[in-house]
Amino acid sequence: MGPADVLAHGVGGRQDLPLTVAQLAIGAALALVVSFVVLGVAWREPRLDPGAGRPVPAWLSRAAGALAWPLRIAGVLLAAVLLVQFTKPDDEDNPAAGLVYVLFWIGLVPLSLLLGPVWRRLNPLRTIVGLIRRDGGRPLPAGLGYWPAAAGLFAFAWLELVAPDRATLPVFGTWLAVYAAAMLAGGLVYGTAWFDRGDAFEALGDLVGRLAIVGRRPDGALVWRNPLDGIAGLNAAPGLVAVVVVLLGATFYDAMSGALFWLRFTQENGLPAPVTGTLGLLAVIGAVAAAYRTATRAAGRRGRTSADRTPGELAHSIVPIAIGYVVAHYWSLFVLEGQRTVALLFGAEDFQVYGGIITPTGVANLQVTVIVLGHLVGTVLAHDRALRLFPRAQAVTGQLPLLGLMVVYTVAGLFLLFAG
Repeated sequence: MGPADVLAHGVGGRQDLPLTVAQLAIGAALALVVSFVVLGVAWREPRLDPGAGRPVPAWLSRAAGALAWPLRIAGVLLAAVLLVQFTKPDDEDNPAAGLVYVLFWIGLVPLSLLLGPVWRRLNPLRTIVGLIRRDGGRPLPAGLGYWPAAAGLFAFAWLELVAPDRATLPVFGTWLAVYAAAMLAGGLVYGTAWFDRGDAFEALGDLVGRLAIVGRRPDGALVWRNPLDGIAGLNAAPGLVAVVVVLLGATFYDAMSGALFWLRFTQENGLPAPVTGTLGLLAVIGAVAAAYRTATRAAGRRGRTSADRTPGELAHSIVPIAIGYVVAHYWSLFVLEGQRTVALLFGAEDFQVYGGIITPTGVANLQVTVIVLGHLVGTVLAHDRALRLFPRAQAVTGQLPLLGLMVVYTVAGLFLLFAG
């Protein structure tokens, strides 16, 4: 198994599904429609509260505070471990690609989902800036928001999915060096506050981490909480829509890039593969963005509120959908290549990967489950936010475009994931 194999993804396919893809798509769409009707009848007042939560025991709160510097040191050490790999031969036994693409990039989602935005504590670039720039830096421009993070996510998606020789040390090493320089430059100007929304990986960790069962209330208290209360606290901000759309669109493109129709198109269109890949990535992200903007603006008009406001206000509902697709698409890669990467890191080149828990049918079933679950959670979040945004008389009917959006995303995602 060579370096390029870390970029091979899920092992499930349409032949492993208990039903046809069309049957599953229809069933998923019906599940969304039924959930929408039930919510309209039974959930008539906003219930999600970002300020809710039960404080954790005092000892746990103290332990969390005491871990701040150990985690920062651990982050610096992890960065050093990665840098050491660049001094080794660029061959199939070098774990660097697995460290970046598997353990870090894919692992960031489950880690944040379990523990909250832990990359904020581990990020070595934030630690370096914090030691150098103690005065806090300049205030961030009001309109900057998440735009740098959105650009960073797109750049990493291009690296992972399109760039030639992307699993080789020179290619992703150069990308990491340029990205680190950009983040350090932003941090040195604006202080550590830059990383909250300027760093793609911190922004992603924060979005996903809001669905963790432990988190901080607006007053700073560490609490056990309903995960939906946590994500309900995500408010509109410049660039937020771009972040969630890039994340979802890049995952859609990744699924499409392995489909036979896309592989044939790439081989037959006469363009260099990186050009086709770049245009394809942009087109899929653009399609996801157009569908989202069209549906949310239509919801705003039907709900008799600002059509310009609704896209940002409803962006949080896309987060669980994106998580569902990430888990669906990368689960088998994370389990199999994650084992191999750790083994290579400790010099066990002859390690045999254990694949007993990864079967085609099991992965296919997991993929369908998490995709549908992500959309159902997104529907709940959109419904609760709509009850706050829209007048009571239009609270349910105003959501019809959102229901259509969820159905479109679900059907398209299932067909792309299991396209043959």
